[in-house]
Amino acid sequence: MTRSLELAARECLSEPCAAMLTPGGIEEIQDGLKRKRFTSVDLVKAYLARIDEGPRSLHGIPILLKDNIATLHSEGMNTTAGSYALLGSVVAGESFVAAQLRAAGAILLGKCTLSEWANWRGTVPSGFCGRGGHGTNPYVPLGNPSGSSSGSGIAGAVGLATATLGSETDGSIISPSGNCNVVASSRRWGLLRAQGYVVLLWLRLIPISEHQDSVGLMCRSVADCAIVLSTIAGRDPHDSYTLNQPAQVPDYTKALKKDGLRGVRLGVPRKVLEGVDANVLIAFNKALKDLTELGATVVDPADFGDGWDYEEVQNREDVVLCGDFKVNIHSYLSKLVDVPTGVRTLADLIKFNEDNREKELVEPYWTDQARFVKSNGVHQDPAFWEALEWDYRMGRQDGVDGLLKKYGVDAILIPTARASRPAAVAGYPVITAPDVALTEASPTRMNGPNMPFGISFLGTAYSEFQLIQYAYAYEQATKHRLEKKAYPEAIPKTQLADVMGK
Repeated sequence: MTRSLELAARECLSEPCAAMLTPGGIEEIQDGLKRKRFTSVDLVKAYLARIDEGPRSLHGIPILLKDNIATLHSEGMNTTAGSYALLGSVVAGESFVAAQLRAAGAILLGKCTLSEWANWRGTVPSGFCGRGGHGTNPYVPLGNPSGSSSGSGIAGAVGLATATLGSETDGSIISPSGNCNVVASSRRWGLLRAQGYVVLLWLRLIPISEHQDSVGLMCRSVADCAIVLSTIAGRDPHDSYTLNQPAQVPDYTKALKKDGLRGVRLGVPRKVLEGVDANVLIAFNKALKDLTELGATVVDPADFGDGWDYEEVQNREDVVLCGDFKVNIHSYLSKLVDVPTGVRTLADLIKFNEDNREKELVEPYWTDQARFVKSNGVHQDPAFWEALEWDYRMGRQDGVDGLLKKYGVDAILIPTARASRPAAVAGYPVITAPDVALTEASPTRMNGPNMPFGISFLGTAYSEFQLIQYAYAYEQATKHRLEKKAYPEAIPKTQLADVMGK
């Protein structure tokens, strides 16, 4: 408050203009201006000072959301899963996470491209969607960004927003984060549900599977993940999946301890690392030495139960996802306020793509919709429920929980390339941090010089706080993310200083 405004306030405490201390009505303010008790400049400064007194947790922070997370159509943001089939569709309301961000003062800057339909349409290279074209890795020209949250990973890597949100069914957040050199926190079971798989009336994420879909964060640091997660986690009254979580959301920033690995026991499931790129394994083994030097005890090997087979888990998971998709996408489409294309069923989607091949089934690499076709013929029959129960058992009792108990470890450490499936079928949290691997070029550009990779910390239900602690300690000690630079053409030229004052 300026001196002239302070004097005016003291001089007229018994007059109407005293209301300026709790700004009064227009007539009172005009009276103060006429009496020259204060100026219009004083008045504006007072209001701005009051606004500054109450910043919210993400006040003014620009955030991008994956284009399958519902945002308000009235604000000009489509929710399309990257497909022309849903262009102009109107959701009944924004997603829980979008509302939480808005309430925290964040600026919803826009939507990110993605691997179309969260990489579920068919066998199509990661990063492609009809509406956005093909996104590629910012570290390797024409490189694989991975998917399906490819756009969120790319945008986060090159600083197009302070943080980005993605969704994960199995690897769709942590895999592009590993490839794009950013930190990812993918929650499972109820901490950040996409909203409403039991109360389907309120479904506001374009789904694949009610049993595995989740929303997560992609940031350039563990600290940023902790800040945003503290804001957007919580129980959603419209989504019964979230009601089992602890009533009080932790302050995840309290987990940011540089000595957070001291005394921690980490298990390495060696058997599931078979087939991982040799260069990634070299870097991963180096990371194990770094973790030991930081005070952790690494139990290696610490394998899942004898019945745990990576490929068989994938096969059973496929039954679950196909069975869920048809039911869940029909529910989502039926609740849309408007769909200009008239698409309301999975069969409609398949036909729309065939009728619009020049936009959606683009030659030569992007023509497949085999997963759509397969899902359209799958039902939630006894085989579906048996596969779901088997996956839960493999993910939990014979997977994550079994390993933690058998070896007496606090978390599982695993290259990001193998981290998603155990977490996905268990419904458990995972956080990935950048690491460094030297990789060779290949014609497919799945790898290439300068391609990043990540290591992941995987834990039991609601162990996000501990996983953030471990990842933060590792990140701060190694600073691996800073060792890689995007290739020149992928680096934005505009910096904050370039626009200040203009």
